[in-house]
Amino acid sequence: MRTIYRALCFSAALFVFTSCFQKAKGCDDENTLVVASPHPLVLIVPVIENFENETGIRVELVQGGTKEILKALQMHPDASPYDVLWGGSYASVLPASSLFDSYISVNEAYIRSEYKNVEGMMNRFSDVPSVLMINKKRLGDVAVSGYGDLLNPKLKGAIAFGNPETSSSAWEHLINMLYAEGKGNLGVGWDYVAKLCANLDGTLLNSSSAVYNGVADGRFAVGLTFEEGGANFAEKDDNIALVYMQEGVVFTPDGVYMPKKIRHKDNAVRFIDYVTGKNVQSYIAKKMNRRSVRSDVETKSLLPAKNAIKCISVDYAYTTSHQSEWVERFLDIFESARQSDE
Repeated sequence: MRTIYRALCFSAALFVFTSCFQKAKGCDDENTLVVASPHPLVLIVPVIENFENETGIRVELVQGGTKEILKALQMHPDASPYDVLWGGSYASVLPASSLFDSYISVNEAYIRSEYKNVEGMMNRFSDVPSVLMINKKRLGDVAVSGYGDLLNPKLKGAIAFGNPETSSSAWEHLINMLYAEGKGNLGVGWDYVAKLCANLDGTLLNSSSAVYNGVADGRFAVGLTFEEGGANFAEKDDNIALVYMQEGVVFTPDGVYMPKKIRHKDNAVRFIDYVTGKNVQSYIAKKMNRRSVRSDVETKSLLPAKNAIKCISVDYAYTTSHQSEWVERFLDIFESARQSDE
C-alpha cells in the first residue's frame, strides 16, 4: 500500500507520530491528501487503496480518536494539519462545525432525506446506531434486552463503557440513555445514569475499541458500543450477539468533513465525492457491517431492518449546546460512584 500511515496519540497535550516511510521516497505535494480518521483500519485501508489507484493521489493517513483529531484542528486554526476528517459522529463533530469549510458532495441527490447536508459542511457517510454487545458465555443466565438490565447487580464490574469525554460512541450512548430512560424527562435520565455508574464498579474505558475488544475477549459480559464495532465480532463468533435496546435506539450518522485552511482542497473534494459515491457505499454495506446513507444502497442482511428497531429522535442542537455540561456531570457522577465503592 502506498498510503502513508501515522498513528495519532493524544497524551499530555502532545501528539506523537510514527515515522513516515513514504516521505523518504519523496512525493509530489500537490498530488497528496492528508486524511485523519477514527475508523478501524479494516475499513480504512481498502477504501484508501482503491482511491489511490483510481485517482493517482497519494494519501497520508493519521488515525486517532475523533476528539483527539478535533483538538488538533482547534490547535492549528490558521493551517489545518489534515485535509479531511473521515469519520466522527454527527453529534461529536457538530459542536466543532466552525472548524470546517462548506462543501456539498456531488452525491447529495442520492443521500436519504433525513441525512442531507443541510448545514453545508456535514456530508454524511454512514448510519450508525448505538447497541449493546454481549458475550454469551460471560453473561451466563443474565438476560439483557436493554438499558434497564444493565442495573442487574450480577453485572457489577462486567460492563464495558467508554469515557464520553474521549470516546464518541460513549457520548452517543450517553445521549441515547438520557433520551431513552428519561422519556422526555432528563432528570429521570440522569437518575438512570447514576445507577449505571454504580454498576460500572469504577471502570471506565478510554476508547471505543477497548469496549468491543473487551467484550470479545471475555473481560466484560456486555459493552455499550456502536453497531459495526460489535457486528464485526458477531458475524464471526456465535458467542457474541448484539442487542438493540428495547427502550429505544438512537441512529446517528457519521460523516466526512473538510477542515478550513487546508493545503489540498481539490483532492479533499475528490475524496469526499468518492466515499459518498455508490461504489464505496455499496462496499461498506456489503462487505462491512455499516449502513449506507444512500437511498439506492441496501443494508446487509446480517443487520436488522431499521424499521424493525424502536428508534428515538434527538434534538442535536440541544445536545450540542449541553455537551460540555453533560460530560462533566457524567464524570462527576462516575467519580462519586467510584469513591463510594472504595
